[in-house]
Amino acid sequence: MVAEALWRQALACSDRAASSGALVPLTTETVDLGIEPFVLRRLLSRTPKHLHAEGPKPNPFLPWDPALEVTRLGESHVVLLNKYPVQQGHLLVIPTTWKPQSGWLELADWQALLAVHADTQGLWFFNSCPAAGASQPHRHLQLLPRSRRVSNCPLEEFYLAMLDQPAATTAAPWRCAISPCPAPLNPEGLAALYREHCNRLHLGQPGQQNAPQHPYNLLLTDRWMLTVRRTREHCRGFSVNALGFAGYLLATIGSDLDWLQAEGPWSLLRQVAAPVLGGFTVDGNHGAEAS
Repeated sequence: MVAEALWRQALACSDRAASSGALVPLTTETVDLGIEPFVLRRLLSRTPKHLHAEGPKPNPFLPWDPALEVTRLGESHVVLLNKYPVQQGHLLVIPTTWKPQSGWLELADWQALLAVHADTQGLWFFNSCPAAGASQPHRHLQLLPRSRRVSNCPLEEFYLAMLDQPAATTAAPWRCAISPCPAPLNPEGLAALYREHCNRLHLGQPGQQNAPQHPYNLLLTDRWMLTVRRTREHCRGFSVNALGFAGYLLATIGSDLDWLQAEGPWSLLRQVAAPVLGGFTVDGNHGAEAS
């Protein structure tokens, strides 16, 4: 397969879906509050239903809109366009049969993720439930494709710096676990790393309990995996999902921009993530955990 062929296919599909009205791109503008490296955008278009406060909506993925289908990954998963993309080519990887977003990620999900990642890389993210920013009840992993020549997200250097300090202890902003990805990337290795993070953050044990005991977000690149334990979805009018912990913030009509500028984005994320109870140990071989 030609490198990033799936991304090109997604962009072509996006053009068709936008023309037919099946795709509803969000119209935003950049807001400069001096909070670098965070990127803050203000929503200009009508607030999508999934950002309203009344909770999850009926499942839009069974059946999914064929106009949003990019490709099938065998019988178990399908790649779709996100109906409300935050960028062109914003992709979803979903199971073709019902799987709850609030359940555990399974080996088949990691296999599907890597089937896409082998061609089109970027920033993967997962919101475990509504309290972690999930907008739909059907399991969906999300990908923001990235060129190999650019950073995956605004906070990538921050996370890489954590991994570059073996045996160091530093203050962590929230309760999280971060680890280098297995090399080479493989589904079994990612599944094992996921189980390890769940254990460290006391989320529960995948496969042994019905569902995680706490909400969480997951971020993944070809170099690192981050899991953040959450307490609530919003603060000061900001809805925060996994992308907030990547450094991307979205302001809507009710967002308190004055508070954000005064207190800073790190304070916003601390308000919606589980607090750090002790030190933050960074280990180059086994990752790091704020406990």
